[in-house]
Amino acid sequence: MANLPIQCANLKEQVELILQLLQQEPALRSQDITSVQTSLGKAISPKFEIVFAGAFSAGKSMLINALLERELLYSAEGHATGTECKIEYAEMDKEKVVLTFLSEVEIREQASYLCQQLGFKTDANINQVEVSNLLHQGCEAIIQQEGGESKSERAKQAKALILLLAGYEANREQIHTVNNATYSMEKFNFSNLKEAAGYARRGSNSAVLKRIEYYCNHPLLEDGNVIIDTPGIDAPVEKDAQLTYTKIQHSDTSAVVCVLKPASAGDMTKEETTLLETMRGNGGIRDRVFYVFNRIDETWYNTQLRQRLDDLISSQFRDSSRVYKTSGLLGFYGSQIKQTSISDRFGLDSIFAESVKGLNGQEETPQFVYAFNNYCVTSGKLSHTNFRISLNGFETPNQNYLRILNEQGTPLINQLILDSGIEEFRTAITRYLTQEKRPMLFQNLADDLEDSCIKLQKYYQSTYRDLDSQPREIEAMKSQELQRLNQQLQQIGKDFNQHITEEINQVINQAGDAFETDFRQLQSRMIRRLDELLDTFSVADAYRRATLSHLRNATAPLIAILVEAFYYLSNQLEDILVNSSEEVVANLFQRLMEKIRKTEYYRQLYRLLGNDGGIEQELKVVEKQVSLALVSAARVECDRFVRESPRFYDEGTFSIYQFRQTLQQTSQSYDCESMIEAEPAIRQLLKLDFEPKVSHTIRKSFRQTINQILLTQLQPMAEQQADDILQQYPQARVYLEQTLEKEAEEKILNNRCLLSAVEQKIEDYNAAVSGINSCLHAMQLYDYFLPVINFGELDVVDKIAASNGVIISDGLLDGVAQI
Repeated sequence: MANLPIQCANLKEQVELILQLLQQEPALRSQDITSVQTSLGKAISPKFEIVFAGAFSAGKSMLINALLERELLYSAEGHATGTECKIEYAEMDKEKVVLTFLSEVEIREQASYLCQQLGFKTDANINQVEVSNLLHQGCEAIIQQEGGESKSERAKQAKALILLLAGYEANREQIHTVNNATYSMEKFNFSNLKEAAGYARRGSNSAVLKRIEYYCNHPLLEDGNVIIDTPGIDAPVEKDAQLTYTKIQHSDTSAVVCVLKPASAGDMTKEETTLLETMRGNGGIRDRVFYVFNRIDETWYNTQLRQRLDDLISSQFRDSSRVYKTSGLLGFYGSQIKQTSISDRFGLDSIFAESVKGLNGQEETPQFVYAFNNYCVTSGKLSHTNFRISLNGFETPNQNYLRILNEQGTPLINQLILDSGIEEFRTAITRYLTQEKRPMLFQNLADDLEDSCIKLQKYYQSTYRDLDSQPREIEAMKSQELQRLNQQLQQIGKDFNQHITEEINQVINQAGDAFETDFRQLQSRMIRRLDELLDTFSVADAYRRATLSHLRNATAPLIAILVEAFYYLSNQLEDILVNSSEEVVANLFQRLMEKIRKTEYYRQLYRLLGNDGGIEQELKVVEKQVSLALVSAARVECDRFVRESPRFYDEGTFSIYQFRQTLQQTSQSYDCESMIEAEPAIRQLLKLDFEPKVSHTIRKSFRQTINQILLTQLQPMAEQQADDILQQYPQARVYLEQTLEKEAEEKILNNRCLLSAVEQKIEDYNAAVSGINSCLHAMQLYDYFLPVINFGELDVVDKIAASNGVIISDGLLDGVAQI
């Protein structure tokens, strides 16, 4: 925005400095500064974009024309184009229009889309005259079938295609194949804004324009105000409608005039509801929304429609003070015919000359004339005392219009403009843009910045007091540190105990990834070893071992073979489980020690004692105890494998069936050969017994055993070690006294540096806030000053604390200045 007060010249740098200070403090970095950045951008931006958004035919363009009291924008019943119109300020002698055309590719895309929507199977080749004529005829037929070009969605799409084809034909020389061609109005030999605007307003021309930029002289556009007219949110071409939603979400959009149709439709449409939700999602808009219910004149003739509109406003818009009811048609043309007289038939020969022309010399009746006549006779807005008006049936609408205006004159026109609501809307938006806008933008910035400033203020005050209260002499610092020694040792012991508890809990709850990987490896090794043992089990070797145990016998029963197999498999699995358990324990304690060495309490322990207080030694002792306990548990677990499973011989099970089949096979002879031939069956029998036992061990019982051993061995050690650390206070005091003098000297020097840094930050903060407050003062926003940090207040707090022996909380600082 132009002409900001000189006090606001460095506003951007001052606000950014505060945000930079905020980001420098780790404790405050989580503060969301998006709203501050957005508010700052709006406050210092040279442009303030006001977007007019709503459904097509809601009267957006007519409303803008009425607002500026100039017929700039194309406004007609029915189709509204996908053209985005931008209106900016220009000096009187520099008014101009810049036109940007759609490319031929974009026009073909729109034509194909509309043909598809209308059900035309003809290829939309816009360069073939025969095809264009055929499409035109088809569109005219649809409009006639629908009862008019604005009577249905299909009719509006047909009208859109007619205008698109006509616009392409009329402007083919200006349209490029791929690129969007941009021209100044001089290219078309227009000498003034009126001529250029007249060209752009023609429906066919507007249909092939991508963007129109008006630069005109009007007080409302000063101070960087830019009015944007967007396509309808329910435009026949979906791509056009999306342009509006994109613009509403754009960061450049600062305010929205939401032109709604319930005055003529009775209810909010789905698209209008979506529009309101989209606006709320743009933090750059905030509450800068003007709700305009246009075509209010239609409620004058329909009591039910008027009641529904009143109910809608009272229920959904009761919290907004910017709600307006307007008739853009009556308001705009009412202001225009004030400049006419009977000599030009009150605009019929000038303003409405194009729309009056009819076929065969017959005059057409402009839309405004119909609306004007209805207003005069049936609206109920005019006092019969002041206006005695009649509508004669023997006269044409145009003749009635001329007679009424000739009889009533300017008073009637003034009343018409007043009842249209346009003056109220124009006054409100003019007041906002010229008087309220800038102070409110700076007020929003101050509101958004206040939370960050308060947090910085409290943080600096707390940090300053903490540093300033530290001893400044070496002996005092040593005394303070020694006084804290017992508390520090107690906290270290507590932290160590808590750490061990958390590590045990992770193992128990299977939350430690590394331990789970080790345990899964143990399970995998057990399963693989069982498979290997079963695949390589030799009946011949088992037979040999059985007969060696009984030298008097030359043969051995199946039971003997199974006995040897059970002992063999169990002992081999025991070796694997023992080795894997030792490895799991070793890895667990190695990781645990590495984690402990990286903790803050371990570092503090070395600082206070010069050693780890016996933690590592105790962990090694416990590791050995846990390992022995787990090895013992593993031996017991595998020793139980020697016994058959409880259900191994149950009737009806596959195992007993397999056993009988194997027994039958081995009983055919008394030599070793029958046993060896039954080797696959014996292996299968062993598999049926061992797989469930091993699975139960590695998936259920042994994991619980590990958890219990860790809990009973490691937890008591942690509790005892925490107490042992506290008992080493005498050693810690002797050690600390040896190193404390140098450490105290370094700490005092460091505190001075930190205090100096905080003081510098406070000075930078105060300088930035003072500059912002000067800007707010220039805007007369005295109630929105941001808080500064007064060093005197900090001194008062210290004195109060010293004299009363209490600590003053941050919350009391705000009242210190009043003491």
